[in-house]
Order: sequence, then structure tokens, then C-alpha cells
Amino acid sequence: MTLLTENKMKHLVSLADYDAEALWHFLELAKQMKHDQKSGNTKKIFEGKTLGMIFLKPSLRTRVSFEVGMTQLGGHAIYLGPDDIKLGQRETTEDIAKVMSGYVDGIMARVFGHDIMIDLAKHATVPVINGLSDLLHPCQILADLLTVWEHKNQLDGLKAVFVGDGNNVAHSWLNAAPKLGMHFTLACPEGHGPDPDILNYAKQFGTNVEVSHDPHAAVEGADVIYTDVWASMGQEAEAEAKKKLFQPFQVNAELVSKAKSDCTIMHCLPAHYDEEITYDVAQSANSVIYDEAENRLHAQKAVMATLMKNN
Repeated sequence: MTLLTENKMKHLVSLADYDAEALWHFLELAKQMKHDQKSGNTKKIFEGKTLGMIFLKPSLRTRVSFEVGMTQLGGHAIYLGPDDIKLGQRETTEDIAKVMSGYVDGIMARVFGHDIMIDLAKHATVPVINGLSDLLHPCQILADLLTVWEHKNQLDGLKAVFVGDGNNVAHSWLNAAPKLGMHFTLACPEGHGPDPDILNYAKQFGTNVEVSHDPHAAVEGADVIYTDVWASMGQEAEAEAKKKLFQPFQVNAELVSKAKSDCTIMHCLPAHYDEEITYDVAQSANSVIYDEAENRLHAQKAVMATLMKNN
């Protein structure tokens, strides 16, 4: 599997395309832009600029945060839903990428197959931002890292444990966390681990990266416990079968008690309460799920400001 994107620094397709310095640039800029917005000093850097947003999946956080982000920065966003352009059906991805590049200053896409994202980035002449694919979710993890940094005042040396499926969110954690000095464990049932190439990529950065099938042992000493739905969007047929298999991996009070007392609880939302996480844990004092959701806005503004500023 190819982990790197052509013209990688022009797009945000994968966090594997960025080194630690570049990741810190996104985080520091996001923190500054959040401060500016809270203090009423947001700079209108995108006057006259437009973001084209392609959605093949429904969305709350991705759509609203990108659209609001463009508005706050003085620009405009256009929503293109599944039936608007029928990407890959009515027209090829190549043609859509080339045509849209003549209209907009950036393209954000939320798709199923990651190959669609690769094709968009290959053929577009404007920046392409991965708003989610079945393989990766880089914007979510930038928001997550910003949230951890805000609450822990550091990233280096922290232990993050992802409890659940080796999915697109876990993959993007693996693409970023080890570069920033974080130790990362994925606790999952056997047969539900991450993509082997992504796991091997993560292991080259010198921190402790591992896969565990014992969630209680995995979270011992954890600074961060993270979870996500057991069946991602488009995998509803697998949901019932997964409920029984993944039940021991539920993030509940008993599991959290094995971690550090100040362990931060995270979930990218939407949550299926009392499946992958109990409602009481999600609403507990240690939970930062709503800070995490808000930070999608600020992290994505930093991405757009970096990639689209000169376009």
C-alpha cells in the first residue's frame, strides 16, 4: 500500500505525508486561530475564496466545521452531496477534480474508498483535504492532538490507548502520534487490528507502538483512552456481529479505573452509548468529547490556511 501522496505537501490526504515539524505547525496555528476567534480577532484571510465540499457520507461535525471555518475566515463553502455530482458514476473522479479546480480554491472530500481521495489529489490543481475515507481520518486526529495538548500541556511521552476497531481513526492516530513522541496502543479483538503497513510505518519512530487483545492490561497507566463506534458508516451489516465480539472492549467505569486517575477520555462522535462507551463515562469529568468536537473547527482552519493561503 502506498502511504505517501503525490505532491504530498500540497494536500492533506494522510498524516503520513507530514513530519513532526509540519504537524506541530498545524497544531500551533490551530491554537492561535482558536485564540483569535475566541477574542474576536479572526483574520479574514479567505475573502473571495471558495471551498468545494464533496460528501458521499452524511456528516455533522465535518460539514459544519469546514463551512463555519470558511465563513469565519471570510470565505465561502459549497456543499455537494451524494446526489449532486455522483462522483465516479456520472463523471470520473479525474474529470470532477479538474473541473472543480477551475472553480474553487480547495476541495474537501468525505468519501468511502480511499482510492477516490488519492485520485482527487492526483488530478486536482488545488489543495485536496481528506475529510474522511474508509482508510484514514486525518482532520479528526489533528483536532484530537490539539485537544490532548490543551488538556495535558504536552504530547511527548504520553500514553494513548485506542480501544476498539483498527479503523480509519486508529490508522490516522498511528500516522501521527509516534512522530510526536506519544506511546500508542490499539486494544482490539483478534482479527480487527490495523492495516499492517500503517502499523509498521508507526513503529519506525522510536516510541512504544503495539497491538493488544487485552483491554484491561492495555489501559494500565494510560494518559488518554480513545474509542470509536465498532462498525463505521457503510459497515452496518457487520454491526450486530461485532456487538458480542467487542463487548469486552467497551470503555466503561471498570476499564477506566485501570488507567491513570486523570486519564482523558475521548471519542470522535457520533457515539453509540452503552456499546463502545457508556453514557456515564462519556459525560464524566475526565471526558473531553465536546472540546474535541469543537477543535475540528480550529484544526481545519489551520489546515486550510496552510494549504490554501497562496492558491
